[in-house]
Amino acid sequence: MRFAQAPPIKAASAVYVTLTAQVLSLGALVLFEQVRGDRLATQLAEFGGRPHGADADAVVGAVTVFAVLMMLATGATVAAAAAYVTWLVRARQANDPEAPSASVAGAWLIPGVNLVGPALLVHELWKGTRPPSGRQSRWLALVAAWWLSWLATLALAVTVLTRDSTGGLTGAGPAELACVTLSALLCAATVREITHLQQLASTSPGTTAEPLSPLLTPLPDTAPIGRST
Repeated sequence: MRFAQAPPIKAASAVYVTLTAQVLSLGALVLFEQVRGDRLATQLAEFGGRPHGADADAVVGAVTVFAVLMMLATGATVAAAAAYVTWLVRARQANDPEAPSASVAGAWLIPGVNLVGPALLVHELWKGTRPPSGRQSRWLALVAAWWLSWLATLALAVTVLTRDSTGGLTGAGPAELACVTLSALLCAATVREITHLQQLASTSPGTTAEPLSPLLTPLPDTAPIGRST
């Protein structure tokens, strides 16, 4: 088979870069939370949320660092989501140029459907690459591990947002960082697997040849000169 479009190699690279940025920025935020979070939250409460005076200079600096880390983590997460959706759409179109983009949005955004839809979408995408036989069990284990780690990450995030804060600034800790890191690694692995299979299929000897240019198109059969047809 020949893919209608080239495999989205650059889009896959963007996914790797943004996922790395997400993990690193969240790691920096969690480190700040562990080292300074409780004390900074206490100091802000003492100042009523508005530090002032000479003793407040260090607090203002810490708040600035925290704000920058929050923006970096948020920006990296948004960039990773955008890069992943871009890759997913292009990878599906590499299999089938008529694959609708709306199904990607529906799988991720429709409540209830988004609990299983994205994993099924990625599995269908993998099957569309016509993978070699004997790899399905390994692939299913990878997809299941990625999706379960993603659901665990969401569950921890919801827990952090809804529970009563007993200290700190965000509530994010090593458990949340570990889940995000594992989910990012497994997500990158699924992207790499599908992109690699599409690359192999697009360059394999059995691919359909590109249409000949007009100059190379064979001429219709003609009778030899001097002989009627």
